[in-house]
Amino acid sequence: MRMIIISLVFIVFSSLVLMTPVKAGSISPTFRIAYTEFYPFHWTDKTGKVKGIFHDILTESLEERMGFSLIWTNYPWARCQENLINGKDDAIITVPTQERQVYAETHAHPIFIKPMNLFTYVNHPKLSQIMAVEKINDLKKRGFSVITYSGNGWHKKHIESIGIKTYESPYIENIWYMLSGQRGDLIIEWPFAAFPDIHRLNLSGKVLDTGIILSEMPFHFLIRKGHPRVSCLPEFDEIIQDMQASGVISTILKQYK
Repeated sequence: MRMIIISLVFIVFSSLVLMTPVKAGSISPTFRIAYTEFYPFHWTDKTGKVKGIFHDILTESLEERMGFSLIWTNYPWARCQENLINGKDDAIITVPTQERQVYAETHAHPIFIKPMNLFTYVNHPKLSQIMAVEKINDLKKRGFSVITYSGNGWHKKHIESIGIKTYESPYIENIWYMLSGQRGDLIIEWPFAAFPDIHRLNLSGKVLDTGIILSEMPFHFLIRKGHPRVSCLPEFDEIIQDMQASGVISTILKQYK
């Protein structure tokens, strides 16, 4: 009799547990973000902590305001994009080229617009011709070559596609070694991101920023197609616009100047 009563109590208790609804949002949805070492956008410090402009913008927008959990994993840049295609990771921050839009979705307004300056090596024999460059087609007309990192979609679309000779490195910081070693004529990059690497590699006396702004790159948050949370992008876009209008993003940028 005692065993029957215990069994009945267990059955009733189990039924109540099964009938109790699980609170929505009790487990934070997660984005696995693939990134490469690229100061000041995102990099890993000596303690293993991810830092940077893009890291802080996404932490504020996705974690603090939208309730997502973010897992950041570091790879060479080409691998970051491959992992998005094969589903190993969920998102990257980059320029939404036509090629990337085949396997990823994004939002309307960029989280950041990066001006692109023309760099060359000190005492380049054709420096006067370089200083006369006004647009990308001038590089092709004058026969200049450009150094970049593997997986640079902007470069592939705007530089390599029109026949400008290109040299690549799988690691971003190596492009400055290549330029200083005169293995190409030019690099097109944002000075704010370029100079920390140039100084750290002791190449300040070998690399020259011409001050010529050749183009601009709009950076977006890209989520792989088929991800269950891809529908969050319109809300994310509104939050980014609010962060820009309220000065939050400007405050983040100032922390890295």
